[in-house]
Amino acid sequence: MAWLELTLALRADATADVEQCLENAGALSITLTDAADQPLLEPGVGETPLWDKVTLSALFAHDVQQAGVTDALVALDATNQDTFHWREVKDQAWERVWLDRFSPQQFGDRLWVVPGEHTAPDDAVVVRLDPGLAFGTGDHETTAMCLEWLGGVDSLAGQHVLDFGCGSGILAIAAAQLGASRVVALDNDPQALIATRDNAARNGVVDRIEVVPAPLDANNQFDIVLANVLAGPLIALADRLVGALRNDGQLVLSGLLTSQTEEVGAAYTPHVVWEPPVSRGDWARLDGRRVA
Repeated sequence: MAWLELTLALRADATADVEQCLENAGALSITLTDAADQPLLEPGVGETPLWDKVTLSALFAHDVQQAGVTDALVALDATNQDTFHWREVKDQAWERVWLDRFSPQQFGDRLWVVPGEHTAPDDAVVVRLDPGLAFGTGDHETTAMCLEWLGGVDSLAGQHVLDFGCGSGILAIAAAQLGASRVVALDNDPQALIATRDNAARNGVVDRIEVVPAPLDANNQFDIVLANVLAGPLIALADRLVGALRNDGQLVLSGLLTSQTEEVGAAYTPHVVWEPPVSRGDWARLDGRRVA
């Protein structure tokens, strides 16, 4: 079965009206993407910002009346008809197409993240993970840097680990697969908690991963704390994350820009002594030890 896809350009302030118009016209799905490579970093609590310039894609059944959809949009006077583009989309096994975009990735000497039915070397420590509801497949620089840190640790045997802001659970699962005896995966997003539980079950580590909603229990202390969030929360949560570390415990922070490392690092002084920052492109990782 074939489908028809309409793409068009519009301003962020027109999206609600255009989406409603397309839904009324029978759109089966609507996707918004950035039309101008504009990053959106650290939105405020409760905010769901959009880019200033948006590309919208709407999927319709093959028998939709294109002229009717176009006329309805023109009547809104919210879009430029010159940007309208219709194309036929052939039916595919969309899940397979999505998974095929991802391939096994190695982090450190032995840690591999393996999607779908791909394989890894026989001696690899494997995390099996597919793209899903929650962020975190190892594809983003911030997650990759945390996985590289885990993959470079000599041994996690017997270690207690906190994955703060667990997302898909990828860091928690990696820690468990590398030998950690207890891992707490914490997030304030219910979808992240569901994804982490499902992924832990798939990887056979549910007995060593405790999935909990925020806030963090102040009585818990860990040998390693991993926090792959954003600079603002990392600064605001400095006392809490330091408090979650045992003396000489290791702290790994990511999700911050290279330009933010000094400010974030200073929030943990004098309780943490940092190694030199590690960076990938615009993103950075800080890792250090609690000394007081």
